[in-house]
Amino acid sequence: MSEADDIRETALPLEFDDHLDPLMQRIGDARCVLIGEASHGTHEYYAWRAALTRRLIEEKGFSFVAVEGDWPDTWQVHTSVTGKEEAPADPKDALDAYRRWPTWMWANHETLNFCRWLRDHNTSAAETPVGFYGLDVYSLWESMRAIITHLREHRPDLVDQAVAAYRCFEPFGEDPQAYAARIVPEDCEVEVMALLTRMRRFVGADPEGDLNARQNAEVAADAERYYRAMILGGPQAWNIRDTHMADTLDRLLDHHGPGSKAVVWAHNSHVGDARATSMETAGMINLGQLARERHGRDRVVVVGLTGGAGEVIAAPRWGAPMETMNVPRALSGTLEDVFDRSTVEHGLFIFTDRPDASFLNAIYGHRAIGVVYDPTRDHHNYVRTRLADRYDALFWFHRTSPVEPLHPEAASQDELETLPSGV
Repeated sequence: MSEADDIRETALPLEFDDHLDPLMQRIGDARCVLIGEASHGTHEYYAWRAALTRRLIEEKGFSFVAVEGDWPDTWQVHTSVTGKEEAPADPKDALDAYRRWPTWMWANHETLNFCRWLRDHNTSAAETPVGFYGLDVYSLWESMRAIITHLREHRPDLVDQAVAAYRCFEPFGEDPQAYAARIVPEDCEVEVMALLTRMRRFVGADPEGDLNARQNAEVAADAERYYRAMILGGPQAWNIRDTHMADTLDRLLDHHGPGSKAVVWAHNSHVGDARATSMETAGMINLGQLARERHGRDRVVVVGLTGGAGEVIAAPRWGAPMETMNVPRALSGTLEDVFDRSTVEHGLFIFTDRPDASFLNAIYGHRAIGVVYDPTRDHHNYVRTRLADRYDALFWFHRTSPVEPLHPEAASQDELETLPSGV
């Protein structure tokens, strides 16, 4: 039997929400469900990830959604969807305020539709509001300012220390490249770590506000390390970033209590176990690997999403305005090519149903499109992968379409590019 035959025989239908029933059964009592995407700009990935998440919240009582996004920006969305008095009544106002490039990654109509649903769910049905948080590490300056704002209201005795730490970064003008490439060997690590130590000990009267302040301190400390490591090249910066994501996930689980359960939204490159890919050979770890190691493979379900030709929102270079780009047909012999040749239009694959299927156990190049993409160099966008070990389930879409951004253009920011390219 050919690989294409195996795919056709294994594919489950994927047309309506109730077609997710077999996956809901596979998820069972898992504590963490990590849901990926093969790009940051494809409608089908965002829409079906949201559909699965709605069911996990409604039917299995998942406690929060944690996304590959900056903590301070996403915190504003969290306050909106959980109905905080000071927060926007419409999550669109919080998402519309996203200004860090790439804005389209979360400031899009697909995310907005989910967040509006989540706010309605929280205000009408949820005894305990379901949160929406950011896992990423980029927001060094934004997090430092958030700490100072919090301390001015709750702990004015610590403000001077926070301001001193912030001023250490002022000469670099909120430019990560300037900080990472500084000529002077001294850095701001001592100041930031001292502040983090104080924030970790801080306990106030507002658990939510304290969580926000402490996490911003964690972001500042790890971002400082990340930007220093980024300029050196190699896997260290990537590993700092994904370890930060895993640590943040654990802090959120602790915050929500021993029975809490998490949904994670991030690129396949973060959620799919790195040990099943060529990332391991390069010395890289990732969030999916760490989640399985820390919580046990039976408590973590990883769902990959991928597709064939179509269109995607991305940018031609780091910081450039977004574009609608054509995604070419996959390279011959890659995972997406094999799925294309199976003639399955869209389908759900649950690996425990057919663990011996040839396409699960072979090694293929698996496409990964980041926020930076050049269709003419698509051959650089494949990660060698063994599906059976990387994910527990997979969504496939033969034809893909772009997300619908809230902003007509992205604001340019001088960020440093991560590896693989911008994921």
